[in-house]
Amino acid sequence: MTAANRSVLPPLHLLLALAVMAVWGTNFVVIKLALAHLPPLTLAALRFAFAFLPLALFVPRPAVPWRNLATYGVLIGAGQFGLLFTAMRADITPGLASLVVQTQAFFTIALSMRLTGERVAPFQIAALVLAAGGLGIIALHTDGSATPLGLALVLGAALCWALGNMTSRAAGPVNMLAYVVWSSVFAVPPLVALALLTEGWTAISTGIANADGATWAAVAWQAVGNTMFGYGAWGWLLGRYPAASVAPLSLLVPVFGLGASALWMGEALPGWKLTAFALVMAGLALGILWPRLAARFLAGSKPA
Repeated sequence: MTAANRSVLPPLHLLLALAVMAVWGTNFVVIKLALAHLPPLTLAALRFAFAFLPLALFVPRPAVPWRNLATYGVLIGAGQFGLLFTAMRADITPGLASLVVQTQAFFTIALSMRLTGERVAPFQIAALVLAAGGLGIIALHTDGSATPLGLALVLGAALCWALGNMTSRAAGPVNMLAYVVWSSVFAVPPLVALALLTEGWTAISTGIANADGATWAAVAWQAVGNTMFGYGAWGWLLGRYPAASVAPLSLLVPVFGLGASALWMGEALPGWKLTAFALVMAGLALGILWPRLAARFLAGSKPA
């Protein structure tokens, strides 16, 4: 495969990438269904327990220091998903959650700049202003789609996700599926401790006892769909094609998230929500796509 061809995904591989985005986007609805019976931190603990076992029996531990795995596990487990699940219990709809949590891209850029000393570019300021405008619209509406607490919790989840990105980047090139599986074991203890502290054993035991087949299927899907298929396929694509060709497809996650929530959960899509969605997506697209588009423009403008 030539360098030029490596930047273009063939149809089957593009379909695989779209399938991953569909799984990750629609999973917000699956999470909401599971939260009907299980307390949020309990659900998060079960998610990571199933992500570790039985996959750890078949996936070898990556050659990464235990401290790095533990840091990633706590940030993603207790941080990102603990906060996200708590917010989705009653303070934000699945569609909006799938959108707001994507602001992790801005947190990741900011953290990377802090480490490298790189200055903020004008296009990044414009991207942040667009996304902030969308978040502001969400915060100003009080129809039950998102409360200030829910918005704050999901933004906190996005920050933890960004910190997790920096941690995984520090680990160097690794098999991402193996990395996620083995870091998951470190997410379980803090989530269990927080669940016992804030939800209580009565709520935990009652939730587990009342969980039906659909709830357990939703929990299992976190390991099978999101972890085994999602991270496995995504890692395979990133190992085969340039990140610039694959990563922009992640913009489709909130598209699938909002669409699935509207279709399956009856989430309303008033004008203000679509406007907020458009602004946040425009900001994300500008922040992710502009460097590549600018490089192409400059390359095309040079004399032969």
